[in-house]
Amino acid sequence: METIFGNLQGLKSSQLKQLQRLYHQRIPGDRITTPDFSQRLAAISTEINQPVCTYINRRGQVIRVGVGTPRQTQIPPMELPRYGAERLSGIRCIATHLKAEPPNEAALTAMALQRLDALVVLNITGTGFTRRGGGAAGYVKEAYLAHLASNTNQLVLTQPSAVGNASPPTPVPPQDTALYSNISQPLSLDDLAEQDFLDLVEGLEEEFRREFIAQEVDADHERVLLIGVLTDGKTNQQFQDSLSELARLVDTAGGDVLQTVQQKRSRIHPQTVVGEGKVQEIALTAQTLGASLVVFDRDLSPSQVRNLEAQIGVRVVDRTEVILDIFAQRAQSRAGKLQVELAQLEYMMPRLTGRGQTMSRLGGGIGTRGPGETKLETERRAIQKRISRLQQEVNQLQAHRSRLRQRRQHREVPSVALVGYTNAGKSTLLNALTNSEVYTADQLFATLDPTTRRLVIPHADTNEPQETLITDTVGFIHELPASLMDAFRATLEEVTEADALLHLVDLSHPAWLSHIRSVREILAQMPVTPGPALVAFNKIDQVNSETLALAKDEFPLAIFISASQRLGLETLRLRLSQLIEYAVDCG
Repeated sequence: METIFGNLQGLKSSQLKQLQRLYHQRIPGDRITTPDFSQRLAAISTEINQPVCTYINRRGQVIRVGVGTPRQTQIPPMELPRYGAERLSGIRCIATHLKAEPPNEAALTAMALQRLDALVVLNITGTGFTRRGGGAAGYVKEAYLAHLASNTNQLVLTQPSAVGNASPPTPVPPQDTALYSNISQPLSLDDLAEQDFLDLVEGLEEEFRREFIAQEVDADHERVLLIGVLTDGKTNQQFQDSLSELARLVDTAGGDVLQTVQQKRSRIHPQTVVGEGKVQEIALTAQTLGASLVVFDRDLSPSQVRNLEAQIGVRVVDRTEVILDIFAQRAQSRAGKLQVELAQLEYMMPRLTGRGQTMSRLGGGIGTRGPGETKLETERRAIQKRISRLQQEVNQLQAHRSRLRQRRQHREVPSVALVGYTNAGKSTLLNALTNSEVYTADQLFATLDPTTRRLVIPHADTNEPQETLITDTVGFIHELPASLMDAFRATLEEVTEADALLHLVDLSHPAWLSHIRSVREILAQMPVTPGPALVAFNKIDQVNSETLALAKDEFPLAIFISASQRLGLETLRLRLSQLIEYAVDCG
């Protein structure tokens, strides 16, 4: 039996049968609709006193019938044909409307979200009428035809000409919602029936194709829409800094940020993070810009991801997943790859449910045909086994690094760990101090694997050369994902086992104070309290005198350097010597 969607409460069985019979109707391939079909649809809508929508494919077959408005009955994005940005969906909607008014913004938005070939809105009389001279009763008072324009933001309503054929589409001035809602003159059913549907669609798709080729970017790059939600617990400056950092993360991961959508809420919506109206705006913006990925500036629960993807129609990820992707790209050593894989699997485990129909079918093969065992459960079990194995390897890695540290301590060689926010310049400083060639780049998380080098500095008391080991550690970031903290515990132990810390700060970054707080919060979460720390402000060649004065006032014991320009390095060596002497004496 054909399914009827929407509000079916109060409908009689005879009325449901009339709606189901609409599935048996066929529209000629070159026509948008026919007067007979439109009148039949309007008659049913009049009888049940509710709007009715029918969705028709390009073969003229009715594929969906819904009771309600175009917004209420729209096809979920995940069920639409997966065409590219240069194609329409291949579906048109014929909808009735109980009031004598043009299509409203909600209907136009639904059309844009589904990339419909066309939207026809039939305003019905409510009682029917008899044509002049007698004849069949009619229920349609007037009709409107809308379709997308070539720059997908633009909705166009076709106007009738004096001879009954439609004139060229006339763009309507934009509103704040980015929809075009000035309305043309209404069409009669005869005018509507004379429209050449194939010519209309082919012309539109040719325009879309030209625009798509003009805008086409590297296929390897995701086209990303950023979403930020400002809640009561965060200041506007913190919010903007966080969004800027997310944009840097996306850029580092290889994505192109197209636009940022923001919303201010007292609290997060439990199902979709943002409100229902904002979800529709995000979906329309993603459709308009041709975005292939939506990134939220906060952690999302598995159910939130599923709800958002179902309504937006493109892949949705959170901040943590972007960071994990960067780590996966940056990991070079076996230890780094091991830790990244562990973090990704731990992140993935609770998010397996709802990954499509393939995760709900019974498995096949030996070991997967147990009573009630689904493919989802089989995959979850396999991932759990892999996590257990990786954790064992991380434990072995941890033990190996512990033995290396004990060997260094047995030789009584003091050690310093370089810590700081990502992209503070730690690797550049390590290279400058030790004449090394550790990889550096103006990117977040350019290096992941800890690198230890020998550094010779003057002894604090005797001024004799003293050998010291300095370790460049993984960069920190605001709200470092818990899965990464756990997976990288073997690496982070380099911080806790060092005799002293050198906390490097990028003074040229507008949020340097926030970065210091974030690093200190992460250090406070370490299972072992790290040693004493020296704060060093880097990139002083890129800041003004006011910023420099503020930093000196806030941190009078700090030192100020430029690793890239090799400024202040002798002072740094001297202060490191004093710090190590203090740390060894206290230890």
